[in-house]
Amino acid sequence: MKKIKTRQPNKILGQHFLKCSSVIKKIIESAEINSYDEILEIGPGNGVLTIPLSRLAGRVIAVEKDEKLAENLKNLLAEKNIKNVDVIAADILKIAPDLTKYLTLAKPYKVVANIPYYLTSRLIRILTESPNRPKEIIMLIQKEVAERIVAEPPKMNLLALGVKTHGNPKITGYVPASCFWPKPKVNSAIIKISDISSDLFEKNQVDEKRFFQLAKAAFSQKRKVLANSLAKIMDSKDKTTKILEKSGISPLKRPEELSINDWLKIYKNWLI
Repeated sequence: MKKIKTRQPNKILGQHFLKCSSVIKKIIESAEINSYDEILEIGPGNGVLTIPLSRLAGRVIAVEKDEKLAENLKNLLAEKNIKNVDVIAADILKIAPDLTKYLTLAKPYKVVANIPYYLTSRLIRILTESPNRPKEIIMLIQKEVAERIVAEPPKMNLLALGVKTHGNPKITGYVPASCFWPKPKVNSAIIKISDISSDLFEKNQVDEKRFFQLAKAAFSQKRKVLANSLAKIMDSKDKTTKILEKSGISPLKRPEELSINDWLKIYKNWLI
């Protein structure tokens, strides 16, 4: 058996190792795992989540970008005779758009992750929009980002809109910086996104790509009122004003004030 080496966190990869058992327990509870579940764990690191996940789930696929950490985790699992975990040394951002090409994942599956902060927005977007999307995502992320995800009008944002059109997010717990090694400069939160699907777009006959072209145009100039920020994508300010008024929305509103239903109304009247 190979000797398992202790690894220092890699600052370049944004690694912060979780060390509080109470937080690990809370993540596990949030995931509501049973023996039939297949779990995709992203960024398993030293295995503090992987091992308890393996005791509850039918199968765990742990994707770790750091090849040395991945090798150490394989050795640790072998030492503990844990056989229902597959460790994959890979960059999740590169494989997530087409997981079926790289991983054998049953449907539905859950994602459980303690990820570097810089991955959060992009990874959530890729996972929720993927054809092979998970049914649930449970992530330990930066507190401010978690609060942005669950925000409602008048504090809506593009990230919240992207998540809420695909699933139901909620914060299940807060985590102090002291629960990580090394200690980050910010606190964290556990976010759970459940009921992930494309049902909203399918039921409303909405082209997802065009819907977000519209939303991105507005949020890219979020300090401007909608009559101005949407004028380019809608050809003119006058046309934009008419579309907004037909949708029952004031042209003087800003994108963060709109609900999902507001965006659906604008989208439909824009394409008539």
